[in-house]
Amino acid sequence: MCQAAGALANTQKLRQIENMPIPLDVLRVVLGLLCLFFAHLLGRSMVRARRGLGARSLYGWLIRLAITAGALLWGRGLDNLAIAMLTLAAASLAVGMWDEQRPKKQEDLTKEIFGE
Repeated sequence: MCQAAGALANTQKLRQIENMPIPLDVLRVVLGLLCLFFAHLLGRSMVRARRGLGARSLYGWLIRLAITAGALLWGRGLDNLAIAMLTLAAASLAVGMWDEQRPKKQEDLTKEIFGE
């Protein structure tokens, strides 16, 4: 009789564990970081497409950004985490555009490789 009561108490504890909500904030943070990465590469691709150097990658990064931003907003809507990540994604897009527009300085390494 005592063992049956102990087993019943254990099943009630297990039932509580099964009903616990899964914390999805970690997943939302990962999606937000991916959103930042995709926004940066979208900004770089926008500048390249404006120069005529491959507009095909532009649409790929745009679709990736839209999917991660939509997934970030889907569960809880526009909360503090989503606002912060989307604001940082907009800043990351601007940094990506600025980074691609800067002239790249090519180093002349012939003296270091071949000597004088």
